[in-house]
Amino acid sequence: MGKLEGKKALVTGADSGIGQAIAITFGREGADVLVHYGSDAEGARSTAEQIRSNGASADTAQADLADPNNARMLFIEALERLGSLDILVNCAGTGAAVEDSLSTPLDDFVRVLNIDLVSPWALVQAAGKHMSERGSGSIINITSVHEEIPSPGGVAYDAAKGGLRNVTRTMALELAPKGVRVNNIAPGMIATPMTAEKLEDPEQAQQSTSRIPMGRPGKPQEIANVALLLASDDGSYVTGSSYFVDGGLMQSVGGGA
Repeated sequence: MGKLEGKKALVTGADSGIGQAIAITFGREGADVLVHYGSDAEGARSTAEQIRSNGASADTAQADLADPNNARMLFIEALERLGSLDILVNCAGTGAAVEDSLSTPLDDFVRVLNIDLVSPWALVQAAGKHMSERGSGSIINITSVHEEIPSPGGVAYDAAKGGLRNVTRTMALELAPKGVRVNNIAPGMIATPMTAEKLEDPEQAQQSTSRIPMGRPGKPQEIANVALLLASDDGSYVTGSSYFVDGGLMQSVGGGA
């Protein structure tokens, strides 16, 4: 029997990368999964097919999370499709492609915050109410090492991820007495479509990995493994925690000072 046998999960941004690995892992462990995607319908279908091939149930749902109202509708759809919800993973995310933060257009700043913070909060709020009524549940927010480490040009992304970290802390405190656990995973450099351009350029790849003590980018499965811990009974006494899965990157910050 899998570690998530009989559980119902919603994973956002599950059409590729980290979200896809988490959704497939949950399915392999027995969970029925609603695979959310923004625009990559084919990627979402591939995720769902891989889950079904492991004997679990899977379906796909599209929502543009740049509009937080769509996040609310997505949760309603999840309950209609799954019947109930035991696990929420907020993985969908984006960034603003600027070299310096002062060049960030206001519309881009708002878009990034909506996708990376406001929509995840709308889902946490809805899931928290639902899970509280049931007396159990696990919410996992995927943040980034940039919840702690600032990056040039990253004012929108950094603000959103830092904000989501504090959503995690606050809701963990409030929901713990109701049997609901809330944690976040903060990945470092992970080999996904979002980082492909940087990793495919030898100079940029070398520059990025040189700061990682383990000397390599992580794999999406390495994030999924931690998500499984937090979603399952193996993590039954864990809430309000931030798990840095970064090959030691956080330990090397300021190493030259």
